Amino acid sequence: MSTSTLPRDRADEDQQRISPLLRRRTAWLVALLPLLIAVALIVGMGEGSRERTSLDNLPEGYDSTLGTELRDALPDEDAPVAVVLWTSDDGELSPEAIADLGRQAEALGAVPAGPTGPVTVAEDGTAAIAVVPVESTSATDNSDQVTDLRDTLEADRPDGVTSQVTGPAAVEADLAAVFEGADTNLLLVTAGVVALLLLITYRSPVLWLIPLTVVGIADRLAAVTATQVMAVLDVAWDESTVGILSVLVFGAGTDYALLLISRYRDELKTHESRYVAMSVAVRRTAEAVLSSSTTVVLGLLTLLLSVVPTTRGLGLACAIGVVIAAAFVLLVLPAALVLFGRWVFWPRVPHVGDPALVDTDSLWHKVGARVAKRPAAFVTGTLVVLAIMSIGVFRIDTGLDQADQFLVEPEAISASERLAESFPAGVSDPAQVLSRDDGEEVLAAVESVDGVGTAAITQQGDGITQIDAVLTAEPGTDESRATITDIRDEVAPFEDTHVTGTEATFIDQGESAQRDRQVILPLILLLVLGALFLLLRAVVAPLLLVATVLATYAASMGVAWWLFTGPLGFEALDSGVPLLAFLFLVALGVDYNIFLVTRAREEAAVHGSRQGMLRALTATGGVITSAGILLAAVFAVLGVLPLVVLAQLGTVICIGVLLDTLVVRTVLVPALALTLGDRFWWPRSVGPAPRA
Repeated sequence: MSTSTLPRDRADEDQQRISPLLRRRTAWLVALLPLLIAVALIVGMGEGSRERTSLDNLPEGYDSTLGTELRDALPDEDAPVAVVLWTSDDGELSPEAIADLGRQAEALGAVPAGPTGPVTVAEDGTAAIAVVPVESTSATDNSDQVTDLRDTLEADRPDGVTSQVTGPAAVEADLAAVFEGADTNLLLVTAGVVALLLLITYRSPVLWLIPLTVVGIADRLAAVTATQVMAVLDVAWDESTVGILSVLVFGAGTDYALLLISRYRDELKTHESRYVAMSVAVRRTAEAVLSSSTTVVLGLLTLLLSVVPTTRGLGLACAIGVVIAAAFVLLVLPAALVLFGRWVFWPRVPHVGDPALVDTDSLWHKVGARVAKRPAAFVTGTLVVLAIMSIGVFRIDTGLDQADQFLVEPEAISASERLAESFPAGVSDPAQVLSRDDGEEVLAAVESVDGVGTAAITQQGDGITQIDAVLTAEPGTDESRATITDIRDEVAPFEDTHVTGTEATFIDQGESAQRDRQVILPLILLLVLGALFLLLRAVVAPLLLVATVLATYAASMGVAWWLFTGPLGFEALDSGVPLLAFLFLVALGVDYNIFLVTRAREEAAVHGSRQGMLRALTATGGVITSAGILLAAVFAVLGVLPLVVLAQLGTVICIGVLLDTLVVRTVLVPALALTLGDRFWWPRSVGPAPRA
């Protein structure tokens, strides 16, 4: 064969190495068609909708939920009520002011409170209240009506009197106000953070736009697809679901994009054809991306075992989002990138012959060399640090009062606290007892409980009786919850009687959260461990990797607890935070494990297990660090919403991801692998085959 045929042979060989989806004639179609279809679906369909019910956020089968079901079954179900509170700016309310308040309350349709009319004046004379039903058809309508009520009260209040609105309707309205425009704000801040970090990572004025566009469209498609699917399946979701979904899609999708682009840049230093380089990069990264995304999806689907409907909805929505993110990164992003020449990396354009990242004397090469000198010492030192950071775990309390749900205290909460200074504490939000048994007997049982100030039958129909019980203890205290428990004990002999209301729901949510943790957390661990067994076909490495993820979770929860109870001034974690933080930290932490160890296995096949791990750290250290910092920043964006549960969740995940990225994946895992050598991969052998 003549030498003149070599270029043609090499060209034919290169053509065979190019994926059919990445050829010059098909790449533009693979890149543009899915994006155009996605945009059409986003614009044409929009996000799905579903009529929310009072049971969506309540744990199924618990006493407060059964009571709410009975209350909803009443033929003349009471509208949510707003409690109007008037307080004197100086001393007691004057008789003239009280008369004006009475006329105002009648005009608002307040419920009669007794012989004195719709207004009840406190014994100390400094405050008065009226109960106003709020007839609404949706959460938005309720919010609008409460806003109108507040505006009317402010316009008509007597001189020297301050008006505020609290009660269940007002709390619901203030909670809805938290999410007004929240999805848009969260999306803009998330996209801005991702754009900034991509720009810093690539230091290119153009390159960052491509993954940001692909992941951004994937995010909007995920929101539309997930909500439409949940609407069809009648799966509940709430205002925070789409926000958390967006954060996860942007975080995970960009992480996968960083891994792919890093490998693509390296392959451009070996292959003249960008189509060949991208085909090789996709083949080398697909296993890691598919393995990590599958693990995350399976972990998210474990939330379907929760007893809370909206938690199940969150798991389903986020699982759909991760599938779409991974698909766009593995199919659309490679095709979009090869439409551009090498210049897209300007000013750091990779050329054939440039040293590959794994062969450079980078920061991560130096870190690996330092760890390699004394790996056992690094293992010991890192574990001691993680153990110290984890001490706070043993002091964690869960369960936030209604008053502690907001970062900025809304009017409904401040008014409730002021009301408790002049009236029995439970007046604004009484406990509710619903029964199909004899109403008078149940009422007598409720009245006999210490801690019940007053109790009365407020509604009857279709064999159901509703009793409202005003507790003497301040809402959110141990005393008020003890009273709820005593009421439940007292009515236990009745066959179909249940206690609901804010305090009763709080108790049941705490118990259901504990149940979910006991069921779901072990399952997540088993799924993650099983995925690593299948991926690595080893025993020791998966066990150690899962152990490092658990150590990261414990340390981040411990640090977060000291942070919350110290500088941030919280008294407890929201009951849902430990489960969701565990899910995201374990599932996403495994991503970085997979990125590192799959590359280590690849390098070990040529260079042996020791050098394989060091070369893997050199090659992936930068991309894993960039991905971790980006993911931590994205979850920290949840603090944009003034809701404590999301701020706490974002903080824990931010701490955990940074710890996992900068300490565990950079130092501990390589140190463990270097200490154990070939035993790290037992029973598999990953070293180079012996020469004959």
